[in-house]
Amino acid sequence: MSLEQKIMAELKTAMLAKDEKTTRSLRAVKAAIILAKTSEGANGELKEEDEIKLLQKLVKQRKDSLEIFQQQNRADLVQKEQDEITVIEKFLPKQLSTDELKVIVAGIIADTGASSAADMGKVMGVATKQLAGKADGKSISSVVKEMLSK
Repeated sequence: MSLEQKIMAELKTAMLAKDEKTTRSLRAVKAAIILAKTSEGANGELKEEDEIKLLQKLVKQRKDSLEIFQQQNRADLVQKEQDEITVIEKFLPKQLSTDELKVIVAGIIADTGASSAADMGKVMGVATKQLAGKADGKSISSVVKEMLSK
């Protein structure tokens, strides 16, 4: 079952249950999928890794908005963003913990022979490919930076 089919099934269930939060979140995901499928070069199809990237992008957008709303003391909008993040993350693979991420990044650093912050680009290139869908770029970057600065 493709991501779009899973989203549609969940959306139908949420609409029947009159679950406004889930319905709103899933409609946003559905719209993003349709937009991505109709964009140039997609040929009406999305690969699984593209679907994961799309969901990660949607979560990142909501987390960025969440930070802004928290700074502005907008509790109503903060809750809305948190609800949407929770719904979207159900469709993402399990994210790695910081400790798991550190172990993998340590292996990548050893493999690439990186020894200082100047090698961060080399490590990030390998890490983002290897950890695609398992961790977001911000987390990977902070762990790589921390480990190379030691």
